[in-house]
Parts: sequence; structure tokens; C-alpha cells
Amino acid sequence: MTNEQWDVLLQVIARAAVDPLPVGLIIDSPWIPPWAGLSIMDYYASEEMWLESNLRVERRFPDVIFLPGFWAEWGMCTEPASFGAKCVFHESDFPFAEPVSTDLAQLAALNVPNPREDGLTPFVLKRLVHGRSRIEQAGHSIKFAVARGPLNIAGFLSGHTEMLVGMKTRPDLVHQLLEKVAAFLVDWIQYQAETFDTIDGILILDDLVGFLGQEDFEQFAKPYLRKVFAAIDARVRFFHNDAQGRVCAPHLGDIGVNLFNFSFEHSMSEMRQWAGNEVALLGNIPPRDVLARGTPADVHRAVRQLLNDLPDRRGVILSGGGGTPPGVTSENIEAMLAAARDASFA
Repeated sequence: MTNEQWDVLLQVIARAAVDPLPVGLIIDSPWIPPWAGLSIMDYYASEEMWLESNLRVERRFPDVIFLPGFWAEWGMCTEPASFGAKCVFHESDFPFAEPVSTDLAQLAALNVPNPREDGLTPFVLKRLVHGRSRIEQAGHSIKFAVARGPLNIAGFLSGHTEMLVGMKTRPDLVHQLLEKVAAFLVDWIQYQAETFDTIDGILILDDLVGFLGQEDFEQFAKPYLRKVFAAIDARVRFFHNDAQGRVCAPHLGDIGVNLFNFSFEHSMSEMRQWAGNEVALLGNIPPRDVLARGTPADVHRAVRQLLNDLPDRRGVILSGGGGTPPGVTSENIEAMLAAARDASFA
């Protein structure tokens, strides 16, 4: 991310009028490898292929804020591997972390991993350290500490169904597990910030939040998210949940979130009402059906409809209602930029 893009993020969060409206996209291994003509395995296995493909994206679309920017990750395996999850990798499909145990008592007894030594997290940091000079020579810097959220990781360790059932049958053990996952995440975020003095943002991704009701959210999600977002003093505190977002939206400010990416199934105006004005919104064009499967005309039409329904466009970044999926073409990204340029501030 360039300094200019970072300044735009800060302006949006401060509810300043930014014209044209900024366009931002969450990009990682689902989208970059096929766009760059790589297999997913090559993208993970080669530092050079990872770095060059990210640099190509930035050169091709200098007017898009790519979030978090130069994301070093091994998909959903990145953090569960630190807890001992078996990670299954495929040449051209996404990796998967198998459950460590379906026994919540066994999981609750696990030691808190050390992100400096355990699993894949040391390799994440080394990849960024090795690429730092070329990233900065290209005018960018590492601005975000990034992690999957507490429920997301705990769900992979136990199995999602087992953890959701456990909230009702053994809430004490679920809390013990979440306490350990949150402690690991605080350490992991702090380690990233210690390694890169340019970090001034946190990105936490946790879709499992959207599967909870209000009572369960307040008991099993909110306190641990608040703890993770307080790990470092960061000016941008970015949360991604593209499952159901209404349950968490009213609590985002209290958790510490000031930028939220949510499902396209919620309108931007609805989310503004639920989340309040203190949280900037990133979204919410349908990622699969419009950005990936639609034409440039479809993308332009969807952006215009979103903006027509949103009289106050402060605190908004145009994006997909979720991460950028495979199949989103360069032409559709250009259409999104063109539609943002065509729109004028109300």
C-alpha cells in the first residue's frame, strides 16, 4: 500500500469527502494466482512468484487500494497450523486445515502456540521480510497485521459444527479454547508489528461470527474480538465478515473496529444504519455473481445502483461484498473504477 492510499483510508475513516470514491479490494490466494497464470501451489511455494504477482497487480491497477496489500498467507491453514492442524495442499485448489480434535476438552488443554516458532506463521513473516526491500522500492509498505479471527480458528481446530454445538453443551470448554486462541492472536499481531515498524492497521477475518445469534455473539465472539483488536495501537482496525453481518454491526464500535467489509446480502444503507457513522464501510457489490460472472456493464450498473441508494457517501469504499473471488477480470475491475469516477458526491 502506498502512503497516498493509506492517507485515503484515514480520510474515509474520518468521514471526509473523498472524490472520486475510492475503490478497494481484498485480494489473496483465491484470486491472484489464476489472474497471474499461476497454480495455487506455485503461489504458496515460491517467494518470487508470490512477490512478482503481487507487484504485477499493483502496477496494473494503481488506482485500487488492495487490502491488506502483499498478503503473505497460506489460506485457512495459516493460523490453525500453529495449533497442530494437519494442512492439506493441492496444486490448483485451496488448502484445508483438518480438525485437531473433536474433543473440546482436549482442545481446551492445548498450550498457546508461539507464533515465532510454531506452524506457518514464522514463514509468513520471513516471506514479508525477504520481500520488504522490493515492496518498498515499488513505493509500497506493509501497513497491516493480519490474522483470521478467534471463532474462525477455533472452528477449524474442532470442526465448525462441533464448536457451535459446544457453545450450548460445553460453553466452559469453548471459552477456554477461545481464550487460548485469542492469546495466540494477540501475540501474533504484536509479533507482526514488532517486525514491521510501518504497521499501523489490523485486519481480522472471521466469517463464523455471522453464524451466531445475538446472545452467542455477545458471549463467544465480542470479548475475544475486542481483545484481539486491542493488541496494538493501530489507526485502522479492519474487520471482515461476509456471512450475516447484522448480529455484529451494532457492536463494531465497542469492539474497536472502524472499517467493516460485509456481505452483499445487506445493503450499504442498512449497514450504515446498523453500524452507525463511526464505522467506515467497504463493499458491497456481489463478488461472485457480478464481479466474477458479470460483464463490465453489469459491474457499472451495480455500482450506480449502490450509490443511488446511498445519499451520504462519506465513510465508504467501493468494493466487493466479501473477498475477491477467482474469475474477476481486469475489465471488471476497470469498470468498477470507471463507475466510481463517474459518480459525483451528493
